[in-house]
Amino acid sequence: MGNSGSSSDDPRYSAAARAFTPKGLEDLRSLHASLAAQSGTNAQYVSPDVFKAYIGIDGPFGDRIFDLVTHKRKDQRLTYEDLVIAKGTYEKGTKQEIEEFIFQLLDVSDDGIVGRSDLEVVLTSMFNNLFHEDGSELKQIEAFIDSANLTSDSMSLEDFQKWCAHVPAVRKYLGSLLKPSDSGTQIPKFLIPDNIDRGQILLTKEYAWHIGGALSHHDLEEWKLLYHSGVHGQSFNTFLGHMIKAPTVLVIKDKEGCIYGGYASQPWERHPDFYGDMKSFIFQLYPKAASFRPTGANHNIQWCAVGFSSESIPNGIGFGGKINHLGLFVSANFDQGHTFECTTFGSPSLSKTTRIYPETIECWGVVPAAGDDRPEGLKGTVLDRFKEDRHMLNMVGLANSSE
Repeated sequence: MGNSGSSSDDPRYSAAARAFTPKGLEDLRSLHASLAAQSGTNAQYVSPDVFKAYIGIDGPFGDRIFDLVTHKRKDQRLTYEDLVIAKGTYEKGTKQEIEEFIFQLLDVSDDGIVGRSDLEVVLTSMFNNLFHEDGSELKQIEAFIDSANLTSDSMSLEDFQKWCAHVPAVRKYLGSLLKPSDSGTQIPKFLIPDNIDRGQILLTKEYAWHIGGALSHHDLEEWKLLYHSGVHGQSFNTFLGHMIKAPTVLVIKDKEGCIYGGYASQPWERHPDFYGDMKSFIFQLYPKAASFRPTGANHNIQWCAVGFSSESIPNGIGFGGKINHLGLFVSANFDQGHTFECTTFGSPSLSKTTRIYPETIECWGVVPAAGDDRPEGLKGTVLDRFKEDRHMLNMVGLANSSE
């Protein structure tokens, strides 16, 4: 069924076909036949337009993908053998083979160099497909590119691999283009109380997609806005009183205009020491977009102290690092904090300066789609919730009320 240089005798096809079961090859033949029928080619080949509609990418980036999948023959025909070879590499290859294939896709201009302009084209195509926007997201595209920290005008394969570690949503998307799933496109549904103006919200769907790249699809059903400092006030007790027994996404915008935060896999509850697990991470959203997951250097993941009078237990919330030198920390007054370079997450300071002054703080509960009603025991301030533990607080010195 091959043509124009793509034949079942091609050793690339033979090698790729061996990676599939007979049922897998049958499914690919059915897929090709369906796409070819849509192309009006008597089931011989798939046209560029139909292929680009199938992967959901149009424009120069779609053209680049089609060109690579058809081995640059320029005959505008994607054969069954082409499809098997492409999917054999893209889905069944080694990690190195897959990343080399994806890296080639980024060279939209086909000049042997992946430059900033190539990345802009790729990310614009992705954002248009994901969010159906027409360029208004340019600042956020720039934030993704800037996180690559390119030292020259081009990106090497090693640069690409390092970049993907910090922008997993991009890597997921690029790794799902030829797959019949939306594993790279899931965006959580926002649940926002009626009394909150959406114009006040820091978290955008682009930001949520970026954060969600480091999460499983189970954590991308619904995110409910639990706390917003502009609505609920800058109160630590109020913040903790609105929390639920679920993971949360903390987002902060400081007075420098930087936006960043952290994903807390454990509920925000009073502890005299670090707690949490390796599912938590911190992130930047603007002016750079990058995620930083635990390195394993230590287990100082999550911090939540309230009511302590000891200087060795600072009241507030945060992530990583060490006491008084966290990767991200907001004091119990919610009016200041800090962000230092942090070995816990291998992260830099998340803002322009290490000392931060929050302008807006919001927190989202990661809840299952079935619902997220809080048990009665979770209502009220954190001190109300933990009266049974106050004897422990008294051992280290307890303030009468949280700051």
